[in-house]
Amino acid sequence: MVHLNRIYTRAGDDGTTALGDGTRLSKHHLRIASYGTVDELSCVLGLVLAYGLPEPAAGRIQAVQNDLFDVGADLCVPGEAGNKLRVTAAYTGRIEGWIDAANEHLGALTSFVLPGGTTASAWLHLARTVCRRAERLVCELADRSEEQGRVNPELVRYINRLSDLFFVLAREQNDGGAADVLWKPGQGAK
Repeated sequence: MVHLNRIYTRAGDDGTTALGDGTRLSKHHLRIASYGTVDELSCVLGLVLAYGLPEPAAGRIQAVQNDLFDVGADLCVPGEAGNKLRVTAAYTGRIEGWIDAANEHLGALTSFVLPGGTTASAWLHLARTVCRRAERLVCELADRSEEQGRVNPELVRYINRLSDLFFVLAREQNDGGAADVLWKPGQGAK
């Protein structure tokens, strides 16, 4: 359990931050950028919730926020898991179940969807794009030769599926897709 007596330590005043294993990295290191972006995603989801989503979407978003702290903890301790928290296939499987449940009530797509429609949908599209950025950073981190075997591969699967969840939830908030704003190719050329 986390126990904080004070918020500042001054340890990062030199431009470094500590990982969960005690290693210090520069604050601009790709690993730090990866879990910082995951934290940013959680903040966007807080805005989604502040808007007032109905159930079951609100409960799912709250569960994802909790998962994102697990993702951050996983990224914060590189390498072998030992007794450290790791994102597992169960996380991804739960997300897939939610995607399937939401998607079965949506109309078929005939075009790409533009972010917009309802306020909740627009916030969920923003969450989707921040999630995709987090995914790109985690993938880049995992591809670095010095990081081989130090990034949990289930993280990539989880984050990839998570952006899909935000897409279907955004459509769900647009009256089941009926109020989606659709892309009209070439409209500006007329």
